[in-house]
Amino acid sequence: SLFAGADIVQWLMKNLSIEDPGEAIHLGSLIAAQGYVFPISDHVLTLKDDGTFYRFQAPYFWPSNCWEPENTDYAIYLCKRTMQNKARLELADYEAENLARLQRAFARKWEFIFMQAEAQVKIDRKKDKTERKILDSQERAFWDVHRPVPGCVNTTEMDIRKCRRMKNPQKVKKSVYGVTEESQPQSPVHMPSQPVRKTTKEDFRKQITFLNMQIERHCLKMSKVAESLIAYTEQYVEYDPFITPAEPSNPWISDDAALWDIEM
Repeated sequence: SLFAGADIVQWLMKNLSIEDPGEAIHLGSLIAAQGYVFPISDHVLTLKDDGTFYRFQAPYFWPSNCWEPENTDYAIYLCKRTMQNKARLELADYEAENLARLQRAFARKWEFIFMQAEAQVKIDRKKDKTERKILDSQERAFWDVHRPVPGCVNTTEMDIRKCRRMKNPQKVKKSVYGVTEESQPQSPVHMPSQPVRKTTKEDFRKQITFLNMQIERHCLKMSKVAESLIAYTEQYVEYDPFITPAEPSNPWISDDAALWDIEM
C-alpha cells in the first residue's frame, strides 16, 4: 500500500501530540533515514510534507535485524539490476561507478557473483508482477540505507571508538541473498570474522547471577523519589539564595555589593 508524505506528517502530529509540523517532518525523516519507510521513486531517504508516495519496509529488511551486508551482496544486487531491462531498475551514476569498482575488486570471483545474480533474477521472474515491483522497491530502499547516495549520511556507520570498546558487537555479518559461507567470496573491505566462542555453562551462571542481583536491587518508585526531592527542597528553600532572595540582594547574582559592606 502507498501513502503520501503529508499523511505521515499528519499522523505523527495527531498520534504524538506534535504541534509544530517541522518537528513532525524531522521525526519522520529520522524514521525514513533508518529505512522503515521510504519514497518509492527517490534514493534519498527523507520525509517530504507533500504528495510524494511512500511505502513501508518489509520486516526482513529492518535495521533492527542488525544487518551488516557484505560487498559481495551489494555486487549481486547491482549485477541483478543490470539484467532486468526496466527503466525503474536502471542504475544511477553512483551505482554504476560502484558496480565497476566492485567488478575490479572481485575480478576473480565475478563469475560466481554473476551466477548468483542470475539465480536471483530467475526466482524474481516467478513472482507476481505487483509483488515483484514491491520487493524491488523494498530491496532498493535497503541498499539506500546501507550504501547511501553520495552526500547522504550513512545511518549504519558506527564511531570507530565505540567499535573498539564493544566486546559483543550486535551486528552480524550475514548474506542478504542466502549465500552460504563456504561459497561466499571474501570481501575486499571486510576482513574475515573471528570464530565465535561458544557460550559455556559458566557464562550462563554468571549471567543468571548478574540478573538476580539486578532483581534484588532496592528500587524506589518515581513518585517516592519526587516526594523526597520536593520535601528536601521545601525544607532548605529559605537557605538557598538562588530561590529565596537575600536581604539585601545576593552579590553573587547581582551587581549590588551592599551585603559585603554590611558584613564588613
